[in-house]
Amino acid sequence: MKKFIIDPMDLSVEEIDDLIALANDIIKDRTRYQDVCAHKILATLFFEPSTRTRLSFESAMLSLGGKVLGFPTANVSSASKGETVSDTIHVVSGYCDIIAMRHPKEGAPVVASSTCTVPLINAGDGGHNHPTQTLTDLLTIQREKGTLKNLTVGFCGDLKFGRTVHSLLKAMSRYEGTKFVFISPDELKLPEYLKEDILDPMGIEYKEVRSMEEVMPELDILYMTRVQQERFFNEQDYIRLRDTYILDEEKLQAAKKDMIIMHPLPRVNEIKTEVDADPRAAYFRQAHNGRFIRMALILSLLGLQNEVERL
Repeated sequence: MKKFIIDPMDLSVEEIDDLIALANDIIKDRTRYQDVCAHKILATLFFEPSTRTRLSFESAMLSLGGKVLGFPTANVSSASKGETVSDTIHVVSGYCDIIAMRHPKEGAPVVASSTCTVPLINAGDGGHNHPTQTLTDLLTIQREKGTLKNLTVGFCGDLKFGRTVHSLLKAMSRYEGTKFVFISPDELKLPEYLKEDILDPMGIEYKEVRSMEEVMPELDILYMTRVQQERFFNEQDYIRLRDTYILDEEKLQAAKKDMIIMHPLPRVNEIKTEVDADPRAAYFRQAHNGRFIRMALILSLLGLQNEVERL
């Protein structure tokens, strides 16, 4: 496994499957892993606000018996004084054993990796990549559907700026029989480069529609996303598009009984709270899975995935 996980494509399908297997083993018996990272330190460097990702990384390391240091936003770091990302990483590398970093600018983790001397995990860079969310999503799909093959995945909402969509699309494209349905307004359509670089060369079947209702019956997975205000330069555009798609129980009547609903969270109003009680609503289970896949990734990057056998 590579030392730096910047993009989900940095991991082979075999490595992803191994991580999922390890995460499932952790879920089965957490106590076996509770001291594996004793005396190890994770640094969480979040130049952009986060709740689930940062806390799940911290929970993951603490659950492994390790320790955590870091900062939750750029304004409480030396970045507010003008320090570069590469200098920050160079310094912090000497304080920890592994780093999880989030940054609002695409490509920042690549810059960070040039001076990083410990394993580095991209915890999200702008609208580009979010590999650990992708791993969380893959673990969730495997646990909910029992497979990662021959599934029709519908992505709905902000497909232009949604890094979770971009990352999961790349990863799922490598599994046999995957089909995609992209549901969005024209202004938030999937970027052309993903079609040209991933979907078209691999001959993957996909279609683009504006209506959720017309494709609901064919989906195995409905992946909802919020329209992200922080990615817009024009507030009027955000206000106009934010309520384009709202999932409720009425729309779900046409869905398969075993379809699952996913969402990287936070949601605003794109999924009505009435949907939470539906057994197909997997988004809170999905969020909880993030802790376990990040435990598996930390163990693997530190080379400790087999240490539990010797404890």
